[in-house]
Amino acid sequence: MTTPAFIIVGRVRKAHGVRGEVVVEPITDAPDAVFASGRRVFAGTASGDLAPSRAELHVVTSRPFNDGFLVAFTELPDRTVAETWRGRYLLVPADEVPALDDDEVYVHELPGMRVELASGELLGTVVATYELPQGLAIDVRRGEPRNGESVLLLFDERTIASVDRESRRIVVTPPEGLLE
Repeated sequence: MTTPAFIIVGRVRKAHGVRGEVVVEPITDAPDAVFASGRRVFAGTASGDLAPSRAELHVVTSRPFNDGFLVAFTELPDRTVAETWRGRYLLVPADEVPALDDDEVYVHELPGMRVELASGELLGTVVATYELPQGLAIDVRRGEPRNGESVLLLFDERTIASVDRESRRIVVTPPEGLLE
C-alpha cells in the first residue's frame, strides 16, 4: 500500500472564547508534537485529502483541554473566523510523521477493509468509523448470510487481534454473544 501524501491528525470540534482559539480532537499518538508552536497543519477531508481551499494554519499556542487541545492559529484571529473551522479535519504531510508500525493503520484507511474472525470466517467490511466516549469504533457491514446488517466493534486491544494494511484485513475477537 502506498503512503498517503497527507495524514489526518485532528478535527476541530468548536471555537473557544473570543480570541479565535479552537478545541481540537487529536487523531494522532503525538498531539504535543503535532500541535506544537510553529507547526503547520492543512485543512482536509474525512478521507485524508486536502480540502479544495488548500488552507494552511500555523500553530501559535496549544495546551491540553478536557479530552483534546485548545489551539490558537495565526490565521484564526477571532471567534467568528474560528467558528468557520468547526468540524474540519486537520492534516499534516505524511513525511512529517513517523512511519507506522506493522500492526498500525490510519483511521481514514479503515473503511473498505475486510473484517474476519480469528477462525478465518468473513464477518464483513468496515463501512464507517466513529469516535465514541469509549474510543474509536468501526461499523462492520455483515457478509453472508446476514448481508446488510451491521455490527459496531470497538477498535481496541481486546477486540482487534491484528491489522494488515497491505492486505487490507482486520482480524477481530468480538465479545461473546455480540454477533448472535
